[in-house]
Amino acid sequence: MFWVTAQFDEETENLIKTIWKELRDHSISYYIDEVQDGRPHLTLASYKELDKENYIKQMDIFYDDKKCFDITFNHIGSFLNYNTLFLSPTATKELLDFHTHHHKHFKTFSTEANELYEPGQWIPHCTLANKLEADQLSKAFHYCVDRIGLTKGRIEEVGLIELAKQDGDTMHAPLIYSKKLK
Repeated sequence: MFWVTAQFDEETENLIKTIWKELRDHSISYYIDEVQDGRPHLTLASYKELDKENYIKQMDIFYDDKKCFDITFNHIGSFLNYNTLFLSPTATKELLDFHTHHHKHFKTFSTEANELYEPGQWIPHCTLANKLEADQLSKAFHYCVDRIGLTKGRIEEVGLIELAKQDGDTMHAPLIYSKKLK
């Protein structure tokens, strides 16, 4: 399994990691411990299988001239039936175009793509907590609503994450490639 991700500026990344730690410290969510090497991100695409060497070459070419851009997180939400809480950015034209252009360029890889990340179906989000029972979801939601205000950040990098292994509730999914945006 592979994920193509949009990575944040250091300040935004650190804020989200702090939220992950605080949710663990309050015994609400252990998301921070469930993904080793986890970094906050927006998932742009997901693939079951991938010719990663070819994909990385294509990413290097495609993202060579792409620029960083601002995002604003102003929404906390949950996916129905997934017990996941997330922080969501405003779906600006710039963000949606960035996502759409990625999918157009990498359409030859779409046979293995997860359709939930395709243009027109994608809900941009950064996971705050997952695998929550109903009462934990409620606690996590209230904690985050009180803790997080309007957050401005930047997309500064794209990456490719590969699921290396999964042991019970712990997933090892390192970033195997990244490219800084201009």
